[in-house]
Amino acid sequence: MNLSSNESKQHVTIVQPPGKWHYFDFSEFQSHYELLYFLAWRDIKVRYKQALLGVGWALVQPVMLMIVFTFIFGKMAQLNSDGVPYPIFTFVAILPWTLFSSSLSSAGVSLVANSALLKKVYIPRLLIPVAAIIPNLVDFLIGMVVLGVMMVYYHNSIQLSWNLLLLPFLVLFTMISALSAGLWLSALNVKYRDVKQLTPFLVRTWMWISPVAYSAVEVPSGPWRIVYGLNPMVGVIQGFRWILIGGEPPTVLIFLSLSVVVLLLITGLIYFRKTEVYFADIV
Repeated sequence: MNLSSNESKQHVTIVQPPGKWHYFDFSEFQSHYELLYFLAWRDIKVRYKQALLGVGWALVQPVMLMIVFTFIFGKMAQLNSDGVPYPIFTFVAILPWTLFSSSLSSAGVSLVANSALLKKVYIPRLLIPVAAIIPNLVDFLIGMVVLGVMMVYYHNSIQLSWNLLLLPFLVLFTMISALSAGLWLSALNVKYRDVKQLTPFLVRTWMWISPVAYSAVEVPSGPWRIVYGLNPMVGVIQGFRWILIGGEPPTVLIFLSLSVVVLLLITGLIYFRKTEVYFADIV
């Protein structure tokens, strides 16, 4: 029996490995945006499910860090706080740092944590570390509420300007910075499980070489300032301080941080794509 042309047509989807120079495909995110949403929403629910303090946990770490830093570095060491009260000086830095460190840690273990999903069905592997970063934005927004209260309390010491409009771009830059390093860690963690043990040490060390408890102006100008600016979080934190509490724009530091993040992101995508072919086999 002859079938009509409409009846004989079949829709066939062919899944092929990415080409040699095919490292990022926006169409994958467009066709799997619902999966990205559900993965992120699942992590948000799991984070606060059956938690005694609920969303209060999003405030415990930054507030406790602020109290400890204020006592040790603000009261005892009396470090320079750029002319503003030390509690808000350090809290403005703690918020982006917490967003970065939490996102980096989440992305680093995301592939192994979703091993069952990787083995059962094909999905764009890049969705997993991206989805792992998004829930940390909720904690950041909760922390911004506390920062708003502090800025009202210290209103005589804070001079807000139109630079505040740049804050969303700096938040996005913080998340991309975490993703760029997280791509390396997540791919390496699939093959070398030592990476999971190394990540907390890396994050703690990274915090002390970032201007969280002190100002970047404490670093001597010249070559050492340039080397210091290669740390992506230096430009991010100084940018947050410039936007929220004033001061000189850290143009050079932000440019250096941006250059390093772009390099990390490109190389991270390349390495991630080259190694994802065996994720499901060894995860």
